[in-house]
Amino acid sequence: MERTLAGKRMLVTGATSGMGKVTALRLAQQGASVVLVGRNADKTEATAQEIRRQAPQSDVQFLVADLSSLAQVRTLAQTYQSAYPRLDVLINNAGGMFARRQLSADGLEMTFALNVFAPFLLTHLLLDTLKASAPSRVITVASALHAGKQIPFDDLTHQQGYKPLQVYAESKLMAIMFTYALARRLEGTGVSANALHPGVVATHFGKDARGSIWPVMVTLMAPFSLSPEKGAQTAIYLASSPDVANESGKYFVKSRPARSSDASYDVPAQQRLWAISERLTGLAASSSAGRAG
Repeated sequence: MERTLAGKRMLVTGATSGMGKVTALRLAQQGASVVLVGRNADKTEATAQEIRRQAPQSDVQFLVADLSSLAQVRTLAQTYQSAYPRLDVLINNAGGMFARRQLSADGLEMTFALNVFAPFLLTHLLLDTLKASAPSRVITVASALHAGKQIPFDDLTHQQGYKPLQVYAESKLMAIMFTYALARRLEGTGVSANALHPGVVATHFGKDARGSIWPVMVTLMAPFSLSPEKGAQTAIYLASSPDVANESGKYFVKSRPARSSDASYDVPAQQRLWAISERLTGLAASSSAGRAG
């Protein structure tokens, strides 16, 4: 591959397997300096070593954090900023789904903690670095499963009627709404924000959802699912293509802009979610991203 991304620094969460790993590898092979984030130190280091072998001319580093912990998200951001002066692309790829309702160390519902509040906080903590590196990009992995869902504002910890796939789908709706709201706040800064649906990807995702119908669905869908290589294509495109340098506040499917659900465009709901997210993650009311837009 041509080293078209030489000089660019990129941070990829959930980079030890599946499409996150493929995304990191392909970007490194295009010359990007890539920092991988994983929660298991040995696995993350092994992944970094594997990518270095396949992209020997690129700088591949790694950081370890359990993103379901807000304290570890904060430490991750601080460690990154201490080590690296710039950030051209942040890819919020890490995600999870859990068979049984559980709370994070911060008292948040675990799916929302990992899929929504972690990328919300990490993005905010890295915004100054992203702005200083502009033009730069924030890319968040969502899912078409968000269609038809609403945010459960009255029960964000899902004390009633917990259903793994429904909660996961709600988290992806929230991720898209966060992207749209963030893009408005970043207008004029040179930092773009986009979300994407990768397709149904044949990975180990959902292995923590034992006891739910999801593993059965994954097995049934396996013959029709995309490989991680194909699933990563839209994320790679959004991170690297000059064609989307000026695109922001959009939802992409198969590397093309698409319309997300009607609920995702509800600006008052976006603002309500933003305010709740600021409170739950401990951010000041006037975050570095600016006031509600």
